[in-house]
Amino acid sequence: MAILHGADNSLALGWLTRRDQQIRFEVLTGIAKLKGKTVLDAGCGYADLLAFLLPDNTPAHYYGVEQIPELIDEAKNRCRHFNNVSFIERNFSTANLPVTDYVFASGSLNYRSTDPGYVLKAITKLFECCRLGLAFNLLKHVSHPGLLVAYQPEIILAHCRTLSTKVIFTDGYADEDFTIWMYR
Repeated sequence: MAILHGADNSLALGWLTRRDQQIRFEVLTGIAKLKGKTVLDAGCGYADLLAFLLPDNTPAHYYGVEQIPELIDEAKNRCRHFNNVSFIERNFSTANLPVTDYVFASGSLNYRSTDPGYVLKAITKLFECCRLGLAFNLLKHVSHPGLLVAYQPEIILAHCRTLSTKVIFTDGYADEDFTIWMYR
């Protein structure tokens, strides 16, 4: 997508506008104060979440995980001046991941998989990688089915509640998606 839209365009990462992406980051990062915490960004794209956190919520260490080489190359380029930043060029659903205080997945769980249980397995894996909490968003509506898939919030919530006794559901900030915070 970056080739079609250019590295500076939010469409390269599947967001309709940069503001759409920012709104989702605001909701996701409402999980906790992140300053001085370690953060893993699953499907980090260009590491826009890190840019969103700086300077007021600077994490102690940011780990970006991305499987698309062109995206991670651009993320590394954009973050070359920052300390305490690491990138892992792998599929987060199959890679060995560091355990961090908080794990985030913004848009990265919405891609279609041949495995019908993929999203639940990915949520479980990402929750296993957090010491304090996991925040992720998912689509509940898809205008044009194909690459992206929508999920029923009730099914996702039921699964999350098997992993954690403290699960918070947020809706209403965008027509097409919802956010879940899970705590240890």
